[in-house]
Amino acid sequence: MPQDLSYSGNLQINVTSSLGSLPIQDATITIRLTGGSGDIIETISTDSSGQSPTVALPAPNIALSTQISEERPYSEYDLEITAPGYEPVYISGTEILPETDALQPVSMNPLEITEEREEDIVIPDHTLYGEYPPKIPEAEIKPTSETGEIVLSRVVLPEYVVVHDGVPQDSSAKNYYVRYTDYIKNVVSSEIYATWPESTIYANTLAIMSFTLNRVYTEWYQYH
Repeated sequence: MPQDLSYSGNLQINVTSSLGSLPIQDATITIRLTGGSGDIIETISTDSSGQSPTVALPAPNIALSTQISEERPYSEYDLEITAPGYEPVYISGTEILPETDALQPVSMNPLEITEEREEDIVIPDHTLYGEYPPKIPEAEIKPTSETGEIVLSRVVLPEYVVVHDGVPQDSSAKNYYVRYTDYIKNVVSSEIYATWPESTIYANTLAIMSFTLNRVYTEWYQYH
């Protein structure tokens, strides 16, 4: 059954070069509905700041994301971004919630540094909608006898956090250094909906920040 998209949400794309995050002007962005007929919904271009105009796109009823529902509460779109001198970028599954502004960053590789075609970017289902394995259970009370723990006199925000791409015991999984602000932003957008009340968004964001900082200073520094 086709998704009811009688409402709308907004999308803006920010396009930069992978070399120094320089804005890319006159990048062409083609927007199609994911899983649709393939027809182009919108074609827009970026300005001197690398930003596209804000475009309104069909989205489902806001009640699907503010109340318990088994229906997908957002619509999904495929983006094709091209610019002279750059490798094209294809993004599938950009999520649009009704009555909200979605910001999609895009980083493009110059052709002279591209050895092979970049893989398409596929955005997975939101964690509140998709089916994912349960989180690894942890003991509510952990021993505190380990050495090397650091107790700080004040809250210190790190510039980067280390994201281990695998279970903790998997030493073969890669570690990625991600800016703390980007990490928090990405986790928030993956775990809550932008349609929730502002106070709820603030509360969840603070909880995510607290959990992240606790992990940074009790686990990363302890073992490194």
